[in-house]
Amino acid sequence: MTRQSLEKYQVLVYLTAIAMGLALGTVLPGHVGMLEALLWPLLGVLLYVTFTQVPLTQLRAAWRETRFLAAAVVGNFVLLPLVAWGLASLFAAEPAVRLGMLLVLLVPCTDWFITFSHLGGGRAQYAIAFSPISLLLQLALLPFYLWLFLDQSLLVAVVQRELLMAFAGLILLPLLLAFATQKWTQHHRARTRHIERLAWLPVPLLALVVFSIATSQVSVVAGSLSLLGGLLLAFVGFLITAALLARLLARVFELPNAQGRVLAFSLGTRNSFVVLPLALSLPASYELAVVAVVFQSLVELIGMAFFLWWVPRRLFPSVG
Repeated sequence: MTRQSLEKYQVLVYLTAIAMGLALGTVLPGHVGMLEALLWPLLGVLLYVTFTQVPLTQLRAAWRETRFLAAAVVGNFVLLPLVAWGLASLFAAEPAVRLGMLLVLLVPCTDWFITFSHLGGGRAQYAIAFSPISLLLQLALLPFYLWLFLDQSLLVAVVQRELLMAFAGLILLPLLLAFATQKWTQHHRARTRHIERLAWLPVPLLALVVFSIATSQVSVVAGSLSLLGGLLLAFVGFLITAALLARLLARVFELPNAQGRVLAFSLGTRNSFVVLPLALSLPASYELAVVAVVFQSLVELIGMAFFLWWVPRRLFPSVG
């Protein structure tokens, strides 16, 4: 099998991994602790491999693409917070569920959306360039959002700590390692083959990540089946709205399709792995917030598998 064939059928690979993970987590719920512990290291390796496939020397040019960055900021920090508030108001009567929904939907992803952007035909350097901007805005605006929507400003310090730890471990460290790898392979054909071999890894590594998430989190969701209907409608509605907003913003800001694809994955993905430790640290009366965060991550997994087909073929198709 060629690497192009692997990427062509990647959606089937991810859906199979999700199905196997859900089945294993259901049958052997007491034997998934190791997978949960491996999740963050797996994410770090996935981001490192993805970064090695991106010409990091072009990041400076990506930061000059102000129209793309403006579209990503408007979409993630002006329009989608309103969407999140509306969905939480409609589908979450329970305060703990509303808190979990808002926590996960208000915070854009800063890590694996880069891999999705790369595999979905976008130019990942724009995703990498937006990631630190997204982090800074999350740290600055999340206190305001929580105060405005929930009056939960006491949670802010914990959220900020989790965001900074995730950025250092999942973005900064892999990025520095990838930059060092690219410098090491520069002008050496034998070493360049090392990066070419790494290009095979994003799809199987992402499959391992989604398998681990599905396996380790299915038991949390299974214990609150009565909530899942409303949450499913809310999270699917969020994904569809995010995609349509990406198309609208790309047209308003006159973005090329490669940037539009990155925008779609940025708007569609949330920082569920970062806010999950926060949700787990909440008082016992807020355990349903954990269910909302975990279920969103599972819905997002399946949604991103669909996005990988839909975004480059229908939402932002190649011209010519």
